[in-house]
Amino acid sequence: MGDDAARQVLDGRTTLGIELGSTRIKAVLVDEDLRPVASGSHEWENEYVDGRWTYSLDAVETGLRAAYAALVADVERQYGVRPTTFRAAGVSAMMHGYLAFDADGELLVPFRTWRNTSTGPAAERLSAALDFNVPQRWSIAHLAQAVLDDEPHVAQIAGITTLAGYVHRRLTGRDVLGVGDASGLFPIDSAPVDSAPGDPGRRDYDAGMLATTQELLGARVPDLRALLPEVLVAGEEAGALTPEGAAWLDPTGTLEAGVAFCPPEGDAGTGMVATNAVAPRTGNVSVGTSIFAMVVLERPLSTPHEELDVVTTPSGDAVAMVHCNNGASEIAAWARVFGRFAAATSERTGGPAVGVDDVYAVLLSEAVSDDTDADAGGLLSFNYLAGEPVTGVEDGRPLLLRTPGARFTLGNLVRSEVHGAFATLAIGMEVLHGEHVAVDRMTAHGGLFRTPGAPQRLLAAALRVPVALEETAGEGGAWGIAVLAAYLEHTDRSLADFLADTVFRGDAVQVAEPDARDVDGFRDYLDRYRAALPVQDVAAAATRASATADQGEPADGAEPRLPADPSSHADDARTEKEPTR
Repeated sequence: MGDDAARQVLDGRTTLGIELGSTRIKAVLVDEDLRPVASGSHEWENEYVDGRWTYSLDAVETGLRAAYAALVADVERQYGVRPTTFRAAGVSAMMHGYLAFDADGELLVPFRTWRNTSTGPAAERLSAALDFNVPQRWSIAHLAQAVLDDEPHVAQIAGITTLAGYVHRRLTGRDVLGVGDASGLFPIDSAPVDSAPGDPGRRDYDAGMLATTQELLGARVPDLRALLPEVLVAGEEAGALTPEGAAWLDPTGTLEAGVAFCPPEGDAGTGMVATNAVAPRTGNVSVGTSIFAMVVLERPLSTPHEELDVVTTPSGDAVAMVHCNNGASEIAAWARVFGRFAAATSERTGGPAVGVDDVYAVLLSEAVSDDTDADAGGLLSFNYLAGEPVTGVEDGRPLLLRTPGARFTLGNLVRSEVHGAFATLAIGMEVLHGEHVAVDRMTAHGGLFRTPGAPQRLLAAALRVPVALEETAGEGGAWGIAVLAAYLEHTDRSLADFLADTVFRGDAVQVAEPDARDVDGFRDYLDRYRAALPVQDVAAAATRASATADQGEPADGAEPRLPADPSSHADDARTEKEPTR
């Protein structure tokens, strides 16, 4: 295997995938069988600058180079060779946000990420005018808010894009987006794709909505369409690595120009690919810093819903997304506490050390033990480190609540935390149930599911659908975009068929069916959860001043800074930074 991988690297027969998550940039190299053979990563952190969450473009460049250099070092360590070219490559990143450039390609204002919640008025106006839910984090909402706020930079804008689009342009010189990433920039018309860009019926920005939005923006934005990147679907070539791009990614000069690139995609799209969930009636749940569920639709929704985004697969099929700002970070926080307790006990008694996976295994097994109550024994947990639009919470606080009569056991505590992590997602998914959206099963991915059994079982109960774990789902979005790059050579088939027949063929799949006792217990828990939501407002109001002083939280109700967390926007919720996902 080692010699064969080395020969594939030397011959340029491997495929490169890079994804920029919220806390980690990861590069993955896959062989001709689409199995990872090497990887590299770089951790980074967002900054709070002038009232907004951002990453500097210098940090983007530094992080990409570091992740790629780490990948190259891993290849050299394992196989004794250094890659100079690849069969194909692709870039993915956190969706949404706002990157605005002038005619010279200079960034006009710092990158505004998906985490910002400062675009409420614009999102509300756009949603009403378009009869389509436009979330605050979408790029068009950021642009419209800048117009509403009369920001000076608007007059200089020559183009806007996403983070993946920016990196792709630096590497290839082309201003394009994959349709999935583009669907978080502006609504997409999911009519059947045509053969040539610009043809009627092509999966592209919705023409009617463009016209309506143009009227809303007025003279401040004379030609909205001209500001938006070209839209491409999976399988279309999106340019090739230029000499400048090669030098930008690899300053050593080893990487050669000419590598074919697939369309840049968002992390939601690569998550769908990584879980084999791009066909109608399939879906996936990604658990990381945030949690989101994607369900590929058979038909349009009957009406817009605030709880649901409508985006697309990398092939342009409509997808309903339930996006929750808060994910598994609170579970990780409790694991750190218990991990430290285990370490302190070992130090005191001279017993063996307990690793992070063992900490999670013990805690999560307690959550489904025979002595644990299905409704968590009256305990209640909120994982709200940030505001949560799905439940209307503007300023979140993580909380553990219990009545004097609640049964406070370790199992009930952990079960309550897992229920709390899935509760907001379940509320959003209820809207899909009301729309009679059919889904055969959901595929889960993220570091929480590295511990088999309990998380998968409890998620099935929360969503009331079977939950599957694919053998390769843990490879993540960097692997997903590498698969999309490999698809450039397989466009004689649909993306769904390529995944089913080639990528996932023969993979082991574990499926957890909803258990009736678990379902009833979670329903009771969710009733208490809804009733207690007003506590969030009281807790935030009572602690805002101290939180601002002690934790660096933004004032005036802005979204609080999340603590250091090893998970990405759609990546693992547990890594080596967890207690010693």
